[in-house]
Amino acid sequence: MSLKIRLDDDLKTAMRSRDVLRRSVLRMLLSAVHNEEIAKQMELDDEGITGVLGKQAQQRRESIEAFTQGQRQDLADKEKAELEFIMTYLPEQMSREDIAAVVKKAIAETGAAGPQDMGRVMSRVMPEVRGKAQGREVNAIASELLKGAGG
Repeated sequence: MSLKIRLDDDLKTAMRSRDVLRRSVLRMLLSAVHNEEIAKQMELDDEGITGVLGKQAQQRRESIEAFTQGQRQDLADKEKAELEFIMTYLPEQMSREDIAAVVKKAIAETGAAGPQDMGRVMSRVMPEVRGKAQGREVNAIASELLKGAGG
């Protein structure tokens, strides 16, 4: 079953069970997918939909951070609930060790010698971890490993 059909079916189920949070999040996700399809002028496949869901998850993470700093715990809690729900549709997130293994492999393949080679390493790593790891975390791990390689 495609991801879009799964989202549609889950929306119908949430509407029948009167689950307000799930219903509103699913409507928002389907709307974001629809807007992306309009922008690209083509129907998205599961990979494209996963990309949209990843962007939505990232927006929630940023909102949680902003609301927490602004001492609005009520809004941060709402965003956390939405994020947890969105994460059920995304691939399982990679552990720090798994990301480090992918980065080490990319460093070896590209012959990266230090921080100046960050672009080459990241361009090799990101397609492999897209949707399964946050770019910020991948970047931090790559920086650590490249400093060790160059230092």
